[in-house]
Amino acid sequence: MNADALFAHLATGAGHVCQAWAITRRDGVTLGFTDHDRPLRFEGITFMADSGLSARALATVAGLAADNSEAVGLLQADVVTEADIVAGRYDGAAVRNWLVRWDDVAQRQLRFRGRIGEIVRQAGTFRVDLRGLTDLLNQPSGRTYLRSCDAVLGDARCGVRTDDPLVMTTAPVLAQDAGQSIEVAAGQHPDRWFEQGVMTVLTGQGAGLVVAIKHDLLQGGRRRLTLWDALPSPLAIGDTLRLVAGCDRRAETCRVKFANLANFRGFPTMPGEDWLMSVPRSTGTNDGGSLSS
Repeated sequence: MNADALFAHLATGAGHVCQAWAITRRDGVTLGFTDHDRPLRFEGITFMADSGLSARALATVAGLAADNSEAVGLLQADVVTEADIVAGRYDGAAVRNWLVRWDDVAQRQLRFRGRIGEIVRQAGTFRVDLRGLTDLLNQPSGRTYLRSCDAVLGDARCGVRTDDPLVMTTAPVLAQDAGQSIEVAAGQHPDRWFEQGVMTVLTGQGAGLVVAIKHDLLQGGRRRLTLWDALPSPLAIGDTLRLVAGCDRRAETCRVKFANLANFRGFPTMPGEDWLMSVPRSTGTNDGGSLSS
């Protein structure tokens, strides 16, 4: 990548330049687009010229404010499909933008790196909000002082292995109704084991989808799962699902269900609001001791 040569070319006043965009989706698929009239190829990516994708001017500012831009395109069956957008495959996708000399792609400059924010679909088109890397600095961080655990089941702070058969299972779809309920084999886990857990679709049209489980009930040798949200892509009988146990973040659940109390990241003995509102009373024993005793 030779940015100096690109700048020298632009200084001639007759620049042969265009824009190129690369989008890497959550499932690892990378798509390339360009506003040039012919495809370009560099960094192992083919940038398609007939994608119908265009972008507004990139706004950059000094300091820690987020770079921002917007891309607009057409929904096409062989490129960006409505089904993939609904399935969430573009949510948070990584985005890169280059200014490229189209007759010598080695002369290019990376102008933007970020991720996709809000996506709006309307009348066969889509519009995406592009957020720069500094946008991550606007996200809240740090620990929360609560009775419940603030770790996520399976992360480094929690320590529970979500690939442990005692915690998770894989099972094919046996039935699905028109709503948000799915039936799989009962398996070895007890009733409500996967309640508040996570379901990942491993095979079929909806492969890669991740949804939260609302209810998990054993009924007649089968496990009936009710989801918080309807799946954006339909499942077929036989599609394989991965189910990970649910955790309500209570200390008792951490101890009994996962035998992981040593890694509990909450504060179960913190005083409650009743203690904070305690005041001396004339009928009490006012000896200077704790009001909670």
